[in-house]
Amino acid sequence: MHESQSLWLIPVLPLLGFLINGLLGKRLSNGVVGAVAVGTVVASFLWVLKTVSSLMPLEHAHIETYFTWIQSGSVNIPIELSIDRLTAVMLLVVTGIGSLIHIYATGYMSHEDGFYRFFAYLNLFMFFMLTLVLANNYLLLFVGWEGVGLCSYLLIGFYYLKHSASTAGNKAFIVNRVGDFGFSLAMFLIFITFGSLSFPAVFEKAKALTPEHGLGMMTAICLLLLVGAAGKSAQVPLYVWLPDAMEGPTPVSALIHAATMVTAGVYMVARSAALFVNAPIAMEVVAYVGLITAVMAATIGMTQFDIKKVFAYSTVSQLGYMFVALGCGAFSAGIFHVVTHAFFKALLFLGAGSVIHALEGEQDIRHMGGLRTKIPVTFWTLACAWVAIAGVPPFSGFHSKDEILLAAHHHHPWMYWVGVVTAGMTAFYVSRCMFMTFFGDYRGHHHPHESPVVMTGPLAILALLSLVGGYTHIPHFLEPVFPLKGGEHDSMLVAISVAAGVIGIGLAYFMYIMSPETPKSIAASLGGIYRMVYNKYWVDEIYDATIVNPLVDGSRSMLWKGLDAGMIDGAVNGAGSLSRLIGGITRRLQSGNIRTYAAWVIAGSVFAFAMMVAGGTR
Repeated sequence: MHESQSLWLIPVLPLLGFLINGLLGKRLSNGVVGAVAVGTVVASFLWVLKTVSSLMPLEHAHIETYFTWIQSGSVNIPIELSIDRLTAVMLLVVTGIGSLIHIYATGYMSHEDGFYRFFAYLNLFMFFMLTLVLANNYLLLFVGWEGVGLCSYLLIGFYYLKHSASTAGNKAFIVNRVGDFGFSLAMFLIFITFGSLSFPAVFEKAKALTPEHGLGMMTAICLLLLVGAAGKSAQVPLYVWLPDAMEGPTPVSALIHAATMVTAGVYMVARSAALFVNAPIAMEVVAYVGLITAVMAATIGMTQFDIKKVFAYSTVSQLGYMFVALGCGAFSAGIFHVVTHAFFKALLFLGAGSVIHALEGEQDIRHMGGLRTKIPVTFWTLACAWVAIAGVPPFSGFHSKDEILLAAHHHHPWMYWVGVVTAGMTAFYVSRCMFMTFFGDYRGHHHPHESPVVMTGPLAILALLSLVGGYTHIPHFLEPVFPLKGGEHDSMLVAISVAAGVIGIGLAYFMYIMSPETPKSIAASLGGIYRMVYNKYWVDEIYDATIVNPLVDGSRSMLWKGLDAGMIDGAVNGAGSLSRLIGGITRRLQSGNIRTYAAWVIAGSVFAFAMMVAGGTR
């Protein structure tokens, strides 16, 4: 039994940074604000390293209970944090990558207004994400879950005076509420079924279930958990918020929408593996949702020209890969891809930010070109992410992607072939972006300049991790947590997937270097198909037509004009008009004229006398 490791310090350190910068940041210099923000996250990373090393080999979860949070009858929910090998991996990724992105952001955001506000939000995000990962029950996890959603809203809409940014923040918040509603329903069903929300208690009871008992309820729970995961991890049909989230500052795209928050759904499903393995129908749905998302996002990524949007759809597609792994029962492969994806996708986004910084805000790759000689450090570091995501051996993406593809082949061979085609598309659109950005002649209107070392330093570290991160042996490390394995190693299947990536790179080279007119002619020949993909399958327009506009129009015509203005305002205004009428009449009785008062007294006396006479007559 290990002594207390003060796990609470891991999330509380960034929270301290949030409080300092949030309350005092306006009066502090940018240097002090940056030092506080970076220092607290680095301190959290160092505490994670110390904790993990102290607890190794970490064969079982280490749990620390601090105090009772909710006590009502038989319900007892404590503030309880735990760490096992899955938690350790996620903590190292969140704090490690988070530290690098915080350092990068001090340079990227140095000339922005609201510098202290940005870093306060970023630190608050770290607090909630670490709470989510460390939680030992679903309710505390949900607190972190909602918290990262709040911070995502604040950071996407950081440029709140820009309409597109505030709209994107609202969109992310609303779409995630749909997913979170599913998650909250799942928690109610979990408590009803198992009488607890604590992970150890719930998972122990779930493992004891037989196929004849409770599997219908398990399917319902897991499908509702999937709804929550689809919102946070941008899966079909709730993926539409993530591409628009690129309206936020680029470090936000790297931290929240590539390396950490969007993997929260993957983590939650993996953490709930004991439930999902008892719900095979739900597992199939997870795999199908992931596969559809991966293919759909990859096709859209091939037609985009905004450098951040290309990488955004790449994120959606790669998250789809992770869900394929989870649905096939290869939970460790899915988490392995979470780790390698954090390396190369954070690098892609930060590299894109360096390009945007060099071109003074330009994001359209059609206005770039030839930048490899003008910003060489950015180019060579981005090239490491390029070969990693393209699945070129022996770099990181190759290892994790092939773990997933082998698991898919073991589950359903046709899923493997769809995954291979998607891998080819991934290599193609990332190569297309790189060729249009860094090769050929410069087509822009600015004078490119290399980013400062505070930005290129984190790029270099992420480049190294992108190259060697595949040798971390994450699946082996996670074996005490996930006994389930993917498919057996097959050299021919691996060779086919590698060939798909190489073909994707080769096609992009031919189309954008050797024959630059070819893409235009292909787009013209495809006609409506190209327009459909370029317009992202009109999914946003469909949502607007079927959900958004009817709700807005219904709210305006029925709730506002009918109920609010017609009934409620009508009743209030009617009462006011009646009061005004009565007041106008009684006001005439209080004229201050003595003769008028005498006349009213006489009239009243006559009326009273007449009533008395009438009563006497009867």
